[in-house]
Amino acid sequence: MSDYKVAVLGLGAMGLPMATRLTTGLTVHGFDIAQPRLDLASAAGIVPFGSAIETVAGVDAVLLAVRDSAQLDDVLFGTAGIAESLQPGAVVILTSTVGMDGIPTVVERLEAVGVELVDAPLSGGPVRAGAGDLLIVVGASPAAREKAAPVLNLLASTLTVVGDKAGDGQALKTVNQLLCGVHIAAAAEALALAAALGLDPAATLDALMSGAAASFMLGNRGPRMLEAYEEGGAEVLSRLDIFVKDMGIVGKASRAAGLATPVAAAAEQLYLIGKAQGLSALDDSAVITVIAPSPPTH
Repeated sequence: MSDYKVAVLGLGAMGLPMATRLTTGLTVHGFDIAQPRLDLASAAGIVPFGSAIETVAGVDAVLLAVRDSAQLDDVLFGTAGIAESLQPGAVVILTSTVGMDGIPTVVERLEAVGVELVDAPLSGGPVRAGAGDLLIVVGASPAAREKAAPVLNLLASTLTVVGDKAGDGQALKTVNQLLCGVHIAAAAEALALAAALGLDPAATLDALMSGAAASFMLGNRGPRMLEAYEEGGAEVLSRLDIFVKDMGIVGKASRAAGLATPVAAAAEQLYLIGKAQGLSALDDSAVITVIAPSPPTH
């Protein structure tokens, strides 16, 4: 489908590998405010442009990875917003976790210019993005899903349709992030307790991963938690402030639904304390240092 054109706005840690992956089957336009990222994109076969509006002209789809709903509104409808520059029939593929609140308004405003929103939050890191091995959940009309399929099929190894309207993807991702945030916090408590009881944390982690207490987050974040006390901490693969945002989305959604989520609320407090302690830009495994500021000595 080389005649299918997709614009990727933002060629950062996730945007560039996703855009590069998409060049294996599609024509990819790219834009980033940083010239070095545009240079890397050009070398990867992505057609670079000097502005977001130029990038989206005539494309079939726009792939967006934004920080939050405010940034989504700004990209689409701000002073340099792209919405009115999109051709009727195009789709905007939202890959971020921004919560459900603002989605109906975004859908309405895009419909006014003949464009549909494909709500497709994803999970996975840059390596998986470049390999087309992302996990993506989708909420969108059947027609919008069909239009976005060439993009989603290249990026995802697991693609789950959760509903026929935008917002359904955000709903499922909110549930997903509740579990992820709680599991990371629980892993941090467990490994901090092991150290406080005089156990070897690495040996404890190996033992736990062999039994019923094992979880993906324990296995994935646990080794990085053991590095949290080293100089420089663990490699940043997922910033702590992402879970400040995401657990805030969980709390807002649960309150709107009239549902108590006390375990999620407790986990959120750990991330908020971490942010207050200046840990926002560190890997989220650094949350263990909120529970145990320094490793116990015996």
